[in-house]
Amino acid sequence: MGRVHTPPERRESLLDEFERSGLSGPKFAQLAGIKYQTFAAWVTRRRKQRGGVQPAVQSPDPVRWLEAVVTEANAPKGTGSSPVRIQLSAGAWLEFSDPRQIDLVVALVHALGKPLPAC
Repeated sequence: MGRVHTPPERRESLLDEFERSGLSGPKFAQLAGIKYQTFAAWVTRRRKQRGGVQPAVQSPDPVRWLEAVVTEANAPKGTGSSPVRIQLSAGAWLEFSDPRQIDLVVALVHALGKPLPAC
C-alpha cells in the first residue's frame, strides 16, 4: 500500500488509546493496523516531547481492546446463521449462533470485565 500519512490528531488519539489500553506496543500496533516500527517511532517522539515522563492520569473508563477474527464456518442446521466465537482471556472462549443470544452475550462479557467484589 506504500506510505500512509496519518494526521496528527489521529496519531495523538491512537497514542492516548495506547496509553490507556495496557497492551504491549506490538499488539496495539497490530490491532490498530499500523506498522510497529512507525508506531514505536511515534511513542518515542511523544516521550521525548514530554521529557520521558509517562502520563500519571488514567482515564476513569479505560479503552478495552478485543480482537475479533472472522472465519468461514457452516451454520448449524436450523439456525440460519454462522456461529460467533469470542476468545476470552486465559484461553477461554464463548460461542453462540442464535442472534437472540446477543444481549445475553453482551451482558456476560460486560460482567466478566468488572472486578470481583471483596469477600
